[in-house]
This record gives sequence, structure tokens and C-alpha cells, in this order.
Amino acid sequence: MSRALFSRRSLLGFGLSLGLLAALPAQAETELRIGYQKSSTLISLLKSQGSLEKSLASQGLKVSWHEFASGQPLLEALNVGNIDLSADVADTVPVFAQAAGAQLTYFARETPSPAAQAIIVQDGSALHSLADLKGKKVAVTKAAGAHYLLIAALAKANLTFSDIQPAYLTPADGRAAFENGKVDAWVIWEPFLSAAQHQLPTRTLADSKGLASYQRYYLTSTRFAKEHPQVLQTVYAELAKAGEWLRTHPVEGANILGPLWGNLDPAIVQQANSRRSYQVRPVLPSGLGEQQKIADAFLAEGLLPKRVNANDVAVWQPEAENAQ
Repeated sequence: MSRALFSRRSLLGFGLSLGLLAALPAQAETELRIGYQKSSTLISLLKSQGSLEKSLASQGLKVSWHEFASGQPLLEALNVGNIDLSADVADTVPVFAQAAGAQLTYFARETPSPAAQAIIVQDGSALHSLADLKGKKVAVTKAAGAHYLLIAALAKANLTFSDIQPAYLTPADGRAAFENGKVDAWVIWEPFLSAAQHQLPTRTLADSKGLASYQRYYLTSTRFAKEHPQVLQTVYAELAKAGEWLRTHPVEGANILGPLWGNLDPAIVQQANSRRSYQVRPVLPSGLGEQQKIADAFLAEGLLPKRVNANDVAVWQPEAENAQ
């Protein structure tokens, strides 16, 4: 199967969603539907502590929570109108959504966390450099930040995506394939990375330092951003507070998040969190330069069907007193 054909299929959910949106029943404006992943740390904290529900109650809103395995299906659900707001996704995911014509709006970001994703191998592996990945089977989640890390790492070693055998797997399936020796390397992000490093004999070939900034973005539909700016203001403020609290309360945060992350040992959670910035900031159009590099890299590898202009996207700005 050609990479171009694969790309068209990978974007099918986004493309079909544009036609399906009109067929969805009207959503009552009394519920805010939030989609998130296991790695959506700040949203997970807000969910567990109930602080967001309390803040939104005065606006007559209840909150429902919807978990997804990774960022791409999360934004597909946002695009078709099945959720109203997406928790943080890796910087790569909105690029795929843009390529499919999704009408999404950035409303917050977390500042770079390049140590929060890495390419790992089994400790006894014969792979000792990025160049050694040539011809090898590498597990990676499609459209995730790890996907771009892999492209950037291969380029550093003067390799292209066609020089490896990619295995597109969810984090859970990637872990199983890696642990059972079905793949030669695994590209993964936190908290899955720290869990593997603590629980399995691994070595790190490379993390994102010097290769990818790895920012995470929060998104909503363009319609929702226009109609409910005060809701976004509340969510933004709560996210910023949660990020500040987690940075200053690492032990307490680990004790809360451990059970939510499959009863992970607090030491694993603390390590994972130490590699994330959790600094919530506004998204500025002038700051989307790396998004363009990501889009161009995927296009060059035949993984996007057309060029994406990273600045051709809506950006919501918080009120000045709450922006940092």
C-alpha cells in the first residue's frame, strides 16, 4: 500500500465527519462534553477534583467526560460534534485535522516538553544509534507527537520513513508488541514512557531534545469557540491553576494520578510529570512555526495528501488578566 493511499485512508474519518455533522441531533447547551486521553494530565486532575464542574455550575453547565485511546480519534470526535472540547493533544494531531478540512480552534497550549517522549529499545537490543533503525520494525501511534519525533530522528540519521517498517499501534498495543519482541523499537510518550522504563529493561535511543519541541494543544470546534467564549475562559483559567498546582505539589499530584493511570507507582508518575512543563499559555498565530515544520515533514514523507498552512486556523485568546 502506498503511503499516499494510506494517508487518505487515515484521514477518512475527518473527511466523512464534515458530511455527518449535519445529521447529528442538536446538543443541549446545558452540558459540556470533554474528550481526553490517559496522558491528558491537567484535565484528569480537574476531573478527579471536581473543580471544573464547580466553576461551570454558575453558568448552568454540567460536564461529561469521554476517554479516547489517542489524539487522532479524539479530534475526529470533536470534528463530528460528538464532544465540545478536546483536552491536550500532541502538536501533530491538529495538522492532520487541518489537512482533512476540520473546523477546529486552538484555545490553549502547554509549553514545550521535549523530554516527555522518546524512542526506546530493549536493553539487550543490537540497536545503539538512530542509524541502526534502518530496516527495523518500529511501533508508533499514527499522527501522535511520537510520529513526528520518529520522522525527525530518521532525518537526523539521514534516513526516511521508507527505510523502516512502521507498525501503527495504540500505546497499549505498542507496549504489548514491544514487550513481546514483535517490534525492534517503540516511540512513545508519557506516562507510558516512564512506565516502560520502570517496568521493563529498556534503553533510550533518543528523546525529542534537539529534534522536536513537543507542545500539546487544547482545541474546540470553531462554532463552540464563537458561541461560548466564557466557557473557554473558565476552562482556560482552571487548566492554568491545575498546571501551577501540579508543578508545586508533585507528590500529591502523583498520588491522585497514579490510580487514574492504571494504579501506576507514584514514583513512575512523578518521573512522567517531571518531564512535562504543564505551563498553560495562550496560542499565538506567530508561535505556530513548528506546526508548519511538522506539516511539511509529514507532507514530504507522503503522509499528508496536501500542503497545510499552519496559520490557516482559528485561535481563541483568553482575557488579558487570565493570560500568562
